[in-house]
Amino acid sequence: MRALVFDGVLKVSQVAKPIIADGQALLKIRKAGICNTDMELVRGYKDFHGILGHEFVADVVEGDVFWQGKRVVGSISINCDVCDMCLQGVSSQCRNRTTMGINGHDGAFADFMMLTANNLYQVSDSISDAAAVFVEPLAACLQITEAVHISPRDNVVVIGAGKMGMLAAQVLKLTGANLSVVIRHEKQGRLLEKWGIRAVRKSDIAPKQAQIIVDCTGNASGFHDALDLVQPRGTIVLKSTYADLPQADLTRVVVDEIRVVGSRCGSFDAALRLLEANLVDVESLIEARYPFNSALEAFEFAQQRGVLKVLLEF
Repeated sequence: MRALVFDGVLKVSQVAKPIIADGQALLKIRKAGICNTDMELVRGYKDFHGILGHEFVADVVEGDVFWQGKRVVGSISINCDVCDMCLQGVSSQCRNRTTMGINGHDGAFADFMMLTANNLYQVSDSISDAAAVFVEPLAACLQITEAVHISPRDNVVVIGAGKMGMLAAQVLKLTGANLSVVIRHEKQGRLLEKWGIRAVRKSDIAPKQAQIIVDCTGNASGFHDALDLVQPRGTIVLKSTYADLPQADLTRVVVDEIRVVGSRCGSFDAALRLLEANLVDVESLIEARYPFNSALEAFEFAQQRGVLKVLLEF
């Protein structure tokens, strides 16, 4: 089968089709999305080698009879279900987890992928293939509201209006908070205006006035900007991974008593409900679609500044 493999060089290669065991399913990938984490992995994050990809929609072609023939998405953490974190119900922090397309488990940029049946979620007929690709990042954005209480009275600022930031903005709008999104490109501004979300430049925001900053920039300058904008005893939510180790003025965190919250994976069930109810617009975020044989060109395009979601189609 074809697979997009990184072994120091990114290339489309022929690899063996996965063989499944009990409790696993063989998935035939329909579409997959390129995200910032994929690009960070190629730049050295986690010293990754293997098949990339963790945003996808697929058909189950082998496995338990209950799942066969169903159209599915899948959560990215493959857990042991026996460690202390799993037994506490915090499976996203499983001590022994592998992570699809990121750490220890082949990803979705391939014709076929193996995944444990416990990770599967059926996609309703009302959700398109293209929209289903966004379930994983949309679920991650929903985790912001699990990690931090957001009041309709709060001033909330999203910085980093890329793929994740634009999803986060739509989720945060549903809280009724006084929301602003810092943009660098007019394209994002036009989309935010269509959704009824305020788009601003950083210079438009008064310093140290926001109760909550959501940093989706993926770089150290984003955290620096967040420290400028958050009020004393406010909260910064980090929604990014970093290939390098960013430097930050932690003294400001101490002096202003800033709360810094990391936020990772979220509820797939909730993300699917939002898509079914048309409460978020994901398909407007699709910048380009490439056939899988052109995956290298797709990756090159996705890395250009300001580009939103790029899909690979099988």
